[in-house]
Amino acid sequence: MGSTAQPRRGGDTRQRIQDVALELFAEQGYEKTSLREIAEHLDVTKAALYYHFKTKEDIVISLFQDLARPVDELIAWGESQPQTLEVKKEVLRRYSDSLAAAAPLFRFMQENQATMRDLSVGETFKSRMLRLLELLQQPEGTMSDRVRCFTAIFTMHAGMLALRDVEGDPEEKQEAILEVATDLMVRSQGVTE
Repeated sequence: MGSTAQPRRGGDTRQRIQDVALELFAEQGYEKTSLREIAEHLDVTKAALYYHFKTKEDIVISLFQDLARPVDELIAWGESQPQTLEVKKEVLRRYSDSLAAAAPLFRFMQENQATMRDLSVGETFKSRMLRLLELLQQPEGTMSDRVRCFTAIFTMHAGMLALRDVEGDPEEKQEAILEVATDLMVRSQGVTE
């Protein structure tokens, strides 16, 4: 199981802008955060910030592109594999690791849902989730089975956010969330383990 510790992103200006912006968006909200505030927190001029990003949406788009890359790679891998139960479990395990690495982005999404609906990346995220769901579902599955698959993914998102402030080892929390999500997905396959 991978660690839930945040990977150190490089120290270049573009990545520093992304990190500070994401932190401010999550704390204050996307709408209440200005480019000027981001520049001030970085101790750079607005011109330096504009060199990398013209708008706040440009920052969010770049974050999605960078932090969602592992999810895109996972979906491509999953689509190239036979649709066995073991592959589906591996999809969930890898998705769990991707979520842990992208935790700040998911916190932003959770705390800025109205904004997400308005930003272009909202539809891209929805499309990714539908493709991920297709990897887990049985084509002939019942509506209850489809709900179980959807709930498995939702459990991973909600669990990560809900348990963020709960005392405990981050890796243990991640493993517990994965276990519950996997149980839901396995049940949707008509398999009892």
